[in-house]
Amino acid sequence: MTSPSPTLGPGMRTHAPPEAASGPNPDALLTCPTRSPLTSVIETPELLDDIAIPDTRTRNADPCTARGCKWPKSGCFVNVPYEISSDFSQTQRKFIIDGLKRFHGLTCIRFVPRTFRHRDYIHFFSVTLCLPPRCWSYIGRQDGGQKISLQKNGCLYGSTVQHEVLHALGFNHEQVRSDRDKYVWIRYQNIKKGKEHNFDKKQTNNLGTPYDFTSVMEYDNKAFSKNGKPTIVAKCNPNLKFGHAKQMSVNDIARVNKLYKCCKEKQINMSTCRSESPSHFSCLFFRQSEVHGLKTPTSEAAADQKLHQKTN
Repeated sequence: MTSPSPTLGPGMRTHAPPEAASGPNPDALLTCPTRSPLTSVIETPELLDDIAIPDTRTRNADPCTARGCKWPKSGCFVNVPYEISSDFSQTQRKFIIDGLKRFHGLTCIRFVPRTFRHRDYIHFFSVTLCLPPRCWSYIGRQDGGQKISLQKNGCLYGSTVQHEVLHALGFNHEQVRSDRDKYVWIRYQNIKKGKEHNFDKKQTNNLGTPYDFTSVMEYDNKAFSKNGKPTIVAKCNPNLKFGHAKQMSVNDIARVNKLYKCCKEKQINMSTCRSESPSHFSCLFFRQSEVHGLKTPTSEAAADQKLHQKTN
């Protein structure tokens, strides 16, 4: 019997899925060609918005429930091989690598350059044919290599890199976790037709952590709205706006450490968190700067802006 997957993956800076923005017909985006890193052909993976599905038979299932979803651990660390397409400039490559290094100081995940000995690995690439930008990833480790799409003109934000990498580590979106009905209302009457699957609840392993509105894996509260009204409403505060995380939350970090059984010295002490609303733990807004190694949201946003000034 396989264990359920952990919760916790949109690609835009504010974590409103690209399809939620105004612009071209979002359904047409699924036909944008992508160059496979594993072959020389042009292929289009089946996408459920920012999640790539490896097999059409698993469309209605969580891909990470399969055995072998996690990346293997060696001693105290989990080495994840990666390579970055030459389509990215040196500045863009450095930005992606800096995003990967964020995991090094807070978890036991170690991203290592891929060599010919590595059968399983992550390939970061970009296409320029799709608007709005396409940012997507597979959930969990895929046999024989896998892609993460970070389109250069819209996906290169610190939060987006972390979001899609967390998908690859095995995490799904926050609003689909198994206990979400305790914390949120899903307003299906406000959701665009054909986008309801983004709110399908899954049998998830929540790793003993609460629902987290500050998670980098949480969608915008108006994601896929057809009328500008909220599609996700917090029960603890119906007026709460969320889904705009600029970096991983304390819970995101703790979940990685729990899922991969990281050594204790890399685990975040939850006592460092501070609550603006002690009676509603899931409405916490953690003071990220109090956690060693984390940038403040202000400095993270400034770094994003600096990159785009250089590349645009």
